[in-house]
Amino acid sequence: MVQKFSFVTEDTLRLDAFLRSNLSKAVKDANPDEEAEFSNSKIRRLILAGCVSVNGRLVSRPAFELRGRSSICVQFDRQKFFYEKEPDDVKFVLTDKDVLFEDENLIFVNKPAFFPVEQTITGKRANLHDAVVDYLWARKPELRNPPYVGIMHRLDRETSGVIVFTKTRSVNKEMHDIFEKHEQQKEYVALCTPHHPKGGTPVQGTEFSVEMFMARVSGKSQTGKWGAVSEYNGGQYSKTDFFVLGEGAVEGIACIIIKCQLFTGRTHQIRVHLSSEGLPILGDALYGGRQASRLYLHAQRLSFTCAGVFYDVSAPLPW
Repeated sequence: MVQKFSFVTEDTLRLDAFLRSNLSKAVKDANPDEEAEFSNSKIRRLILAGCVSVNGRLVSRPAFELRGRSSICVQFDRQKFFYEKEPDDVKFVLTDKDVLFEDENLIFVNKPAFFPVEQTITGKRANLHDAVVDYLWARKPELRNPPYVGIMHRLDRETSGVIVFTKTRSVNKEMHDIFEKHEQQKEYVALCTPHHPKGGTPVQGTEFSVEMFMARVSGKSQTGKWGAVSEYNGGQYSKTDFFVLGEGAVEGIACIIIKCQLFTGRTHQIRVHLSSEGLPILGDALYGGRQASRLYLHAQRLSFTCAGVFYDVSAPLPW
């Protein structure tokens, strides 16, 4: 059953922070016989799923800032929120070979495909954040409490490659600002199977860029699909530069190998941008790619400067 909750506030704060403070009490009041647990990731997923509107307009950005008098409406499906079916994740335990670089502030990890970065709406689901905590704790078992690990950015569950976590809270603000202001360099490699590409099939050395405003375009009951929408309909600006590295083949399928440089970090950004050019990623059935054993998208390189240190970390291709 879907319940509707409405709130009014004149505070200036982030939408996700407001819901963390107010939604759990409202749900508990409406359902006094049941527990209501609201983690940060669950609130984030609720907003990204298109279940929240502000002043009558759908908002899918957790960091959206409430200003002035704001009316917030939440369409809340208890069954989906608390009992979402888990997808088939891989089993993964972080070991030394998966750590790409580490110092006193940061740890860079090579994420496997088919493994979520953080806890989702589904409770007690294995995830990379918990795997990093377990890895660090195993090195210092004398600690009474688990070591701190902060999430600064994310990769799609299906995507593999380099991702960074903070080990100390002292660098969190600087790291947050780096990703918020796009002061990092993020490079991906995608294997694409052309399907009526714009301007014909690109050859080695071809460069092109895609810019669009993006938002969720599928219904809430469908697999989460994102695409181009106008800025006035809630779209967020996105940009990716692409460079064709050459041709190759995996699983017996001929592919074009494309390097992708992100300037923004929207949900499914590379997948949507390449599909819009008639170059869907192999294994990405959601956006028109040919069927394969995995989504052939890999976060190969991440670089930035934090606390006066320049980091430039790469993850080897897994195929």
